[in-house]
Amino acid sequence: MAGRPIRTFTVLPKLPDRLRPLHSLAYNLWWCWNADAVALFRRINPDLFETLDHSPIRLLGATGQGRFEELAADDGFLAHMDRVAAALDHYLKAPTWFGSAFPDLPDARVAYFSAEFGIHESVPVYSGGLGVLAGDHLKSASDLGLPLVGVSLMYREGYFRQYLNAEGWQQERYPENDFFTLPLVEEKDQAGNPVIVDAPLPGRDVKLKIWHIQVGRVPLYLLDANIPGNSTEDRAITAQLYGGDQNTRIQQEIILGIGGIRALRALGKTPTVCHMNEGHAAFTGLERIRLLMAEHKLDFATALEAVKAGTCFTTHTPVPAGNDAFPMHMAEQYLGEYMGKMGADRSVLAALGRAHPTNEQEPFGMTVLALRLANVSNGVSRLHGSVSRKMWHDLWPDLPAAEVPIASITNGVHTQSWLSPDVAQLYDRYLGIQWEEKPTDFAIWKRVDQIPDAELWRTHERGRERLVAFARSRLKAQLKRRGSAPSEVALADETLDPDALTIGFARRFATYKRGDLIFRNLDRLLPLIASKDRPLQLVFAGKAHPKDNGGKELIQRVVQHARKPEFRRRVVFLEDYDMNVARHLVQGVDVWLNNPRRPLEASGTSGMKVPVNGGLNLSILDGWWCEGYDGDNGWAIGAGEEYTDLTYQDEVESRALLDLIEQDIVPMFYRRGSDGVPREWIRRVKRSIMTLVPVFNTNRMVEEYAERCYVPSHRRAAALGADHLRAAKDLAAWRRRVAGEWGQVRVEAVDAPAGETLRVGAEFPVSVRVALGAFRPDDVEVQLCHGVLDAMGEIADPRATTLLPDGRNGTGPVLFTGSVPCRASGQFGFTVRVLPKHPHLPHSFEPGLVTWG
Repeated sequence: MAGRPIRTFTVLPKLPDRLRPLHSLAYNLWWCWNADAVALFRRINPDLFETLDHSPIRLLGATGQGRFEELAADDGFLAHMDRVAAALDHYLKAPTWFGSAFPDLPDARVAYFSAEFGIHESVPVYSGGLGVLAGDHLKSASDLGLPLVGVSLMYREGYFRQYLNAEGWQQERYPENDFFTLPLVEEKDQAGNPVIVDAPLPGRDVKLKIWHIQVGRVPLYLLDANIPGNSTEDRAITAQLYGGDQNTRIQQEIILGIGGIRALRALGKTPTVCHMNEGHAAFTGLERIRLLMAEHKLDFATALEAVKAGTCFTTHTPVPAGNDAFPMHMAEQYLGEYMGKMGADRSVLAALGRAHPTNEQEPFGMTVLALRLANVSNGVSRLHGSVSRKMWHDLWPDLPAAEVPIASITNGVHTQSWLSPDVAQLYDRYLGIQWEEKPTDFAIWKRVDQIPDAELWRTHERGRERLVAFARSRLKAQLKRRGSAPSEVALADETLDPDALTIGFARRFATYKRGDLIFRNLDRLLPLIASKDRPLQLVFAGKAHPKDNGGKELIQRVVQHARKPEFRRRVVFLEDYDMNVARHLVQGVDVWLNNPRRPLEASGTSGMKVPVNGGLNLSILDGWWCEGYDGDNGWAIGAGEEYTDLTYQDEVESRALLDLIEQDIVPMFYRRGSDGVPREWIRRVKRSIMTLVPVFNTNRMVEEYAERCYVPSHRRAAALGADHLRAAKDLAAWRRRVAGEWGQVRVEAVDAPAGETLRVGAEFPVSVRVALGAFRPDDVEVQLCHGVLDAMGEIADPRATTLLPDGRNGTGPVLFTGSVPCRASGQFGFTVRVLPKHPHLPHSFEPGLVTWG
């Protein structure tokens, strides 16, 4: 039909009036973390619901009118529907944590930008951990009542669907998403016309439609370039998540950042704070600068100060190569004209996107841009925060790496989204009903001790049984798709044992995650797998990026092991890993395996979903497990060592892994009481639940973001924007002056007891004479950095004490004095530094200027 005019019309299911609530329930993704709502839709047609990726929209569209008439006459179904509808209504109207904690911020609005959002498998616009975390972030923001909106792209093909060929090599297919069978609402203006915005590309503007998905209280806006009026090439920009070449990537990021801000303004949702989830969204800051300059006749530097005050950034990547970067000529090609209209030339662009602006070999980095534009930045675990501070030290070269201004907020998971309904009912009985609303309350989770061991064990066993049934079903489908013989397909019904110790490994298959590490010593693994009395079984799942051949080879090696006769009934690889597969795994495994090369796992969240379902973690001490492991709530492989010889590392850690399985895990799992319950195992499970669940959830995480990032940023932005942005103008002028005159500041003398031996409880006095040049004493902060000396004579963990000015004689040096209390014995050292100070800086380290003395 190419070239012929096509007129469109839309067909929607015709629901009887009595069933109208089903429509509103289906179009709010709240249903996907409410077990009663899920059960309601499953009740319509259980088999069809499973077949259609648990999509209520597709289910309603595929259900015959006769079935609707039956449901409208079914009192039990109607009562169930009314109960769920009432629960959603109550949820949307109930008081919230944010409203209670911050009643003075009615005008705050946070925009959370992410290249992907994993909310549910029926909305396939996510690839893995980053997207699932973003989806869980929205869910908890909804639960807590944050004034937050999400922004992303609406990918026509989403991320690829995985299947394996006969050799076990990953293949990709890209089925198109049918937008009209997704919970999408097209944004329209008051006249009923689609809201269209544009984003600048070289020599043209690309037009963008806006779709809306409701996630509880939180709207998620998705931009779509596949609309008439755009060229064929431009319509394909939003086709695939993480597809195409570097041109496609920078185009997507321009649409996400610049187009996203324009979309929010067109909808009347202008944010006071923007949160960039990874560097993909860093162009948001440039568009906000442009808008402020145009609306308030500001210069670039002043607009930058105002925008920076209301911007937060989260980095997720622990290696430099994992951060998006573009050749400088490409950045100029796409942004040169756009920046030129703001009076910003190539040097400004280079200063924003390079750690070393004059280094012509350095590319334009999206993470560097995000760090430059944000007033608060963070990694996603304590270890990752430390790794990030070292990795981006060059942006603040005069600071010790430990004081580079990148904090950490450890990731979490949305508990209700990953919890087995059976376990949820168990918690209702023994923990009360507040565990859902207060997942961070340690006192509530301590009641897990009251659950009878046998009841907790039997409940978890049902999850394992469901996982085995699910794995057999998926395996049969995989074999049929590959054209396997009927006899081989039939053997799938004998794969896995619902009573056997089950270890799960599922995540993105990247080489550093070492998915095949457990197979390194087959002579030790095989007896464990083949044991008739105490069998071990392994379930794998995961995708490799289409261009990551190393990851594909890793999958192939795992699959080839799984197909060996000695392993095939106890080792399974489930194709096409998605949120549905993940739920079955985390709800059914006994042990979750994670063995990355430390410190390359920024956080990892898959293992966080296991404890609440009664499973245990077996992991390298990397990412979140460094904080979660307490010696008695799971197992650690090694003691946090880092290696330069990777072959040696693999050998050492594979042996350590099998030592734990052989000597601890298998014996503990199969050591049963007279009632068949493994008491010691259950004790460890309870410890895992009590210590991990209240901490590693997104309610705690989002509360941290609100308290440490969003609210302070909102207040800083409001302060700088008040009175026609007077404070922003003052701050920009101050920064120019400091940059030009800071060289005048020097430490002239330090007076302190040299080599003196003091007693615990004494004070160590210090006085410092500082030449300030044209600066006043209140323009600077003089600090005494002190701490215990390590073997190399360095201060390993410096602490800062502020010294106070003690008068000034004319224009001469200023004396600053103070003292340090001697609270412990040992050999200590100190040094002195001077930092610029301004009331509107987020912290004194932010300008990156330091004078040491």
